Amino acid sequence: SLCTFALGQEESDSMSFLTSYSDINSNVATTAEMLEVINDASLTIPIGNIYDLREMMSHIRVEGLYLDENELHTLRQTLNSLRSLTDFLQKLDFERFPRLSKLPANAGMGTIPEIIRLSAFIDTILDKFGYLKDNASPELARIRRELTASQGSVSRALNAILRQAQADGIVDKDVAPTLREGRLVIPVPPMYKRKLGGIVHDESATGKTVYIEPTAVVEANNHIRELESEERREITRILRNASDMIRPHIADILDSQVFLGHIDFIHAKAQVAKRLNAIAPIIQRRPIIDWHNAIHPLLYLNKTNDSNKTDDGDVVVPLNIRLDSKYRIVLISGPNAGGKSVCLKTVALLQYMLQCGMLIPLQENSRVGLFNNIFIDIGDEQSIENDLSTYSSHLLNMKYFVRHSTPETLLLIDEFGTGTEPQIGGAIAQATLEKLCQSGAFGVITTHYQNLKHFAQDTEGIINGAMLYDRQKLQPLFQLSIGKPGSSFAIEIARKTGLPDDIIRKAQELVGNDYTDYDKHLQDIARDKRYWEQKRQAVHDKEKQLNQRIEYYESEIAKIKQTRREVLEQARDEAANLLQQSNATIEQTIREIKEAQAEKHITQQARKKVEQLKTTVQQQKPKQKSAKTVEKKDNKSITVGDDVRVNDRNLTGVVLELKGSQALIAIGDIKTWIAMNNLEPLAPSAVKKAQKITIRQLNTAATQIQQRTLAFKPQLDVRGMRADEALQAVMYYLDDASMVGAHEVRILHGTGNGILRQLIRQYLPTYPQVTKFRDEHVDFGGAGITVVELD
Repeated sequence: SLCTFALGQEESDSMSFLTSYSDINSNVATTAEMLEVINDASLTIPIGNIYDLREMMSHIRVEGLYLDENELHTLRQTLNSLRSLTDFLQKLDFERFPRLSKLPANAGMGTIPEIIRLSAFIDTILDKFGYLKDNASPELARIRRELTASQGSVSRALNAILRQAQADGIVDKDVAPTLREGRLVIPVPPMYKRKLGGIVHDESATGKTVYIEPTAVVEANNHIRELESEERREITRILRNASDMIRPHIADILDSQVFLGHIDFIHAKAQVAKRLNAIAPIIQRRPIIDWHNAIHPLLYLNKTNDSNKTDDGDVVVPLNIRLDSKYRIVLISGPNAGGKSVCLKTVALLQYMLQCGMLIPLQENSRVGLFNNIFIDIGDEQSIENDLSTYSSHLLNMKYFVRHSTPETLLLIDEFGTGTEPQIGGAIAQATLEKLCQSGAFGVITTHYQNLKHFAQDTEGIINGAMLYDRQKLQPLFQLSIGKPGSSFAIEIARKTGLPDDIIRKAQELVGNDYTDYDKHLQDIARDKRYWEQKRQAVHDKEKQLNQRIEYYESEIAKIKQTRREVLEQARDEAANLLQQSNATIEQTIREIKEAQAEKHITQQARKKVEQLKTTVQQQKPKQKSAKTVEKKDNKSITVGDDVRVNDRNLTGVVLELKGSQALIAIGDIKTWIAMNNLEPLAPSAVKKAQKITIRQLNTAATQIQQRTLAFKPQLDVRGMRADEALQAVMYYLDDASMVGAHEVRILHGTGNGILRQLIRQYLPTYPQVTKFRDEHVDFGGAGITVVELD
């Protein structure tokens, strides 16, 4: 329905299930590029005014047949759209849209310039409204000039006759000339028709009016009819000539129609993706399903405009499911109307959409694989004609599945084993499931049978799944939980539907407490499992962040050590060169003294050379900084670019940024935020630009940073501290957190009277790196813990 013309709709109808990785990947990638074009406000793809030309082209294949004005106008519009669309695609950025920009070339549209020239030719004979121009040919121009002049002459003569007839009282004053059989006539009452004189062409239905062509204009009207006939013959000749020019290009025009249909189809797929918020996932060549937040597309399309709800008000709950080489089959159990079939159909629809080259609605970190077959057994296929019961139809499907399942097959079976006596039906279902598992097939299967749940728990390759149910509200949650079987909650559902209590109590007595307690324990286990999985994931994330920081600072320390080695090696080389020069000078001086036999003025010159060498060596020594060179300034005068010293660490650095009472300091290659009251400005004369920090200071700072990083914990406990102690601890803790690059920390202050919580939260907005803070989740401490996020 989103295609704009017939060929796009036909390609949509012929869309089929693909198994080739390259074909699927190409189709998905091309659709993704089209979606990006649609979402880019600066790009507008010119899809419109495209018409199906196949019937017209088939019509003019026969010599002598031609296109009329309306058909020529339709052809021109389609050719103009072809030109605009081709130009648009070819001008797209190849780096950004590699597949779309190559579509015209890949489709063999090398003849597009030739057929587009037909549009320019049609422009010479048709106006913008699709009518033949007067100057389409010299002969047509002459005919229409004569026709206009003749019609004007007849109109003037007829009006003069009409005015005279009105003056003579033959016709009424309000009568005007009219047209009958293509000739201008005057309406006259029958009694006066002989007085006017002329040819009667028609009369009204009542007989009270006759239409007379006066004798004086008969000849002129005849001439007009002749001119109109000449006009029609000339128009036919022009249209035949135009069709003769079009006829050699019919094959190319039909090829362009296929090309336009393909673009229309891709555009329609992208529009569907936009409505579904679908994406182009990463496709793997092997069979796998690892989906996060997958959405049933039909449910999503029915949601309201302003929220993620369907028209009935139900939330569209996303599906998280994983099928891999370890667990190839998931056996879903749970309450009726709990969403089992919706999960199964979501997998069926999305996998089929993907392998038809469409984008699918799920999260970007999902992984999708490919299957050679999808086998589906959903619903009731009983047939009176073929003597098939509900159970027989299911068994026929299972027979086919067992024979043809391979490791590249995806099985989707709803209500596995139902339709017959539960005990034998469950046994047959278990044996069938074992056979399907041995085939290596993947699958999503729903069931209520307890024996299948136990079999899945003990069988390699199969895992249980449960649709969750809220026992307090007595309503399904439509969420799939993998790992444990689900309960059917038959007792709860029966009670909710209003079944009499005595019947429910009797049923509970019949099944016994073991069965009802089993369901309750399943729910408790599932709840605990979710809680500990969340805790484990949180710990994993923190460890990952810590390892990343340790790796970063270890690499920084390695760089500092390398710099230290390079500086020491350079110093040794310079010392060796200086020693070599000194020895050479001294040896030369001794030689000169010996050669001159210790003459006084020669000895003085040699001594002068040694003194000069001494002066040179003294000048090359690095000057030691004196404490007197450090000139203190007011902290308020510290600005970006100033040289400063960190009081408690004896380090010097450069101010890069100021934010409130904090300053970002560069100490060598290390950057850190330090409180302004802990900085001491240095006078320009006290520091060289090339020597901001010594190697020993760098090593000391790096060692301190490494130690503080290893000792840093993502949680600070200030319970039991006085207010001033707690605030000071929080201040130092946030400094450390900024230095090690932590993005989120937790401050445990307890609830109590809320004094510590209030003071800490008054201080947090004053710290430059704090972006926001909030209460911890109620399951992990609630208002007794403040979670702080740092930039």
